[in-house]
Amino acid sequence: MTNTLIIIISFILDYFLSLYLPYERNNLSYLTPLFIPILIYLLYPRFKDKKIYILISIIIGIIYDLIYTNLLFFNGILFLIISLITILIYKYLKNNIYLNIIYLLFIIIFYELISILIYILFGVISISYSDIIYRITHVIIINIIYGTILYMIISHKK
Repeated sequence: MTNTLIIIISFILDYFLSLYLPYERNNLSYLTPLFIPILIYLLYPRFKDKKIYILISIIIGIIYDLIYTNLLFFNGILFLIISLITILIYKYLKNNIYLNIIYLLFIIIFYELISILIYILFGVISISYSDIIYRITHVIIINIIYGTILYMIISHKK
């Protein structure tokens, strides 16, 4: 039940911040949220069954697509990849609050780079290297803060 509550709260926060903060090209706020991809990473320890975790990740990705991108299955597949990377991180690497910040940075940068690459490949947008750096730097601050707070909450609720 608490996993469902965390997912709903993350969707609501992501939605309202996306709604009220600028998200146009060259007009990004430093508070641009990517709470749901971060949530996929942070929820893994709360699942005992990896298959259920992966299935939940795909479902969350499809819901995320329906709400934000209108690209059905795009984020479902991307969240599947993030969940597989997450399983590897938790299996082979140590995890504490400080390393978690590095892993969150990796997840954010990975999500943004793959999204941009897919958009470019399918001709959705054209983007320069400076636009990529601009976009990544403008999503890091709020997402690291949110991820760190959520990590502390989740790690205490085991």
